[in-house]
Amino acid sequence: MYALDHLRQTFDPARKADGKIETLRSSPSTRMCAGCDYGCPSLVKSHERSGAGEAHRKSKCVFVRELTARWNTTDHIAGLLGPSLPFRPLKQHQQRRTAIFGSGGKKADGPQPTGERANPVLEDFKRDSETNPVESQQPQQRPQAGDLSASSIFEDDRRAQELMERYDAEDAKAAEGDTTQTGGKQRNPANMQQVLDPDPRGRERWERRKVIQLVRKGGRLTKQQLIKRTEREHVLRTHNLKTSVKKLGMVARQIAGKTIDDAITQMRFSKKKIAQDVLQQLQYARDEAVVMRGMGLGSVKHAESAGKPSKASTSTSDIATTAPAPSDPRDVPSPVQIQLKDGKRHKVSDPSTIYIDQAWVGRGPFGRLPDYRARGQSNTMRTPWTSLSVVLKEEKTRIRLHEEREEKRKKAVRENVWTHLPDRPVQWQRQWYTF
Repeated sequence: MYALDHLRQTFDPARKADGKIETLRSSPSTRMCAGCDYGCPSLVKSHERSGAGEAHRKSKCVFVRELTARWNTTDHIAGLLGPSLPFRPLKQHQQRRTAIFGSGGKKADGPQPTGERANPVLEDFKRDSETNPVESQQPQQRPQAGDLSASSIFEDDRRAQELMERYDAEDAKAAEGDTTQTGGKQRNPANMQQVLDPDPRGRERWERRKVIQLVRKGGRLTKQQLIKRTEREHVLRTHNLKTSVKKLGMVARQIAGKTIDDAITQMRFSKKKIAQDVLQQLQYARDEAVVMRGMGLGSVKHAESAGKPSKASTSTSDIATTAPAPSDPRDVPSPVQIQLKDGKRHKVSDPSTIYIDQAWVGRGPFGRLPDYRARGQSNTMRTPWTSLSVVLKEEKTRIRLHEEREEKRKKAVRENVWTHLPDRPVQWQRQWYTF
């Protein structure tokens, strides 16, 4: 009975209509029971002796027929293969559930559906997919001849080219209509104007006021505007360097006020560990100032003007030689001796030479590093990070500041001329001071 119960749980009675039972009945090797078509040779006799009645046939006929079909199929295949090849039927795996997962609870009073269980999440997804289909659900196009595979190195270029062609087509359509294409999106110029120019009348009044100011001043610029137009300046802030504010501050004070070449030389031969990082940043700042601001090119311009082709260089030969002509002394700037703000004397040979006007440090974030101690203990060290900022200017600026200081000093001397004390009679003559 245990075998019957186990097989009852294993086999699905719904598969009895697959046509195998009728085929096996007609097979000559199949022996069926007269009562319920029980086909097991060992149990047919016991079944016949037990005298199964009508109730037994009605209750177990479906299961027994299924069992008969499977057993007889196994015997039939084993007979065809021969006695030397053992045949073992494949049984369906059944998961054993326990009451831990909640499967041992009471069953619902109502009838349980025999089909698939309802999945509300899947139903909602299908409903949304029908109303709002996405591109991923669209059928994919079959590859055509000449297409590139997804792993090709030219696939990105092809996609970029298609995207640009689509943007160009959208721009052409927008040019005909009243919309503007920006980044593949249609934008209304009226809406854009409301955001870019929210107060047109206020903007017109401001422009009118500026024009009036320019006319009243006769086109003259203020001192700050004139300085911005005539003098160059470049600011650079480095990334966070792994050092402290105290250590980097000493290096910043060392390079401040020096020319960029002198500061690079100082960092090149410095014994400090952070000096090498500062050296790289100074070189990067110098290159940026030359390329972006055009600073430090005065000597190059003088060299180009001095290297004009002379008359003696023209000859009948195919190769034209250019010899530097003697430059005019008036074109070459003469060295200027100036006094810095701290009182030091400084000689300027080229007004376009780059120097470090300011250098300061900024505290960055702190890192964390374990400090292992005795007896399995450890502390957390806070490793500092610091940044360096420099302001690069040309020697032309220091010359202007020196002239302004000299003018201020001379003005003070001219206005505060020494005069004699007034001629007043002495009222008190005492042998001690009264103050």
